[in-house]
Amino acid sequence: MIKPQYIAGQVVAYSLFAVMIGYFASSPPYTHHTPGNALIKLSLTHAGQKMGECRERSAEELAKMPPNMRTKTSCGRERNAVTLEMDIDGAKAFAQTAKPAGLSGDGRSRFYSSREITPGRHVIQARMRDGNDHNAFDQVAEVVVELAPRQVFVIDFDEEDGKFEFK
Repeated sequence: MIKPQYIAGQVVAYSLFAVMIGYFASSPPYTHHTPGNALIKLSLTHAGQKMGECRERSAEELAKMPPNMRTKTSCGRERNAVTLEMDIDGAKAFAQTAKPAGLSGDGRSRFYSSREITPGRHVIQARMRDGNDHNAFDQVAEVVVELAPRQVFVIDFDEEDGKFEFK
């Protein structure tokens, strides 16, 4: 038979736990960002161009390989690191170089940044370098936007069109 003091102990413990959950569900107050400001989110994944060139295999190389692996061209899997920069009103707001994911370095590079900004008119420029030329940016886009308070403005990259998207 269960003793009454055990039941009372469980009731007290569960009550304290319920009060603690109720307190943390509503307090302390959390604000995502200042209500009078707008929010700019830069969120994208992009696969850089492949490193190096493909090469033709010689007849001797092909003969040494198993029959199921005999392809005339040999291309590496490794991709370039992607460099992404963003300027807001001429001032650098974001700059990062991300290596490709994956064990072979053949995956996508990931970027995320969230920043509060005062409402009003802003000039946003985004630049991305994903190729073998490390001196020039492959993609450059600029937009003039009028942001309202509490507006969330998103910057992404469309792989199919090969250009930045501003939403």
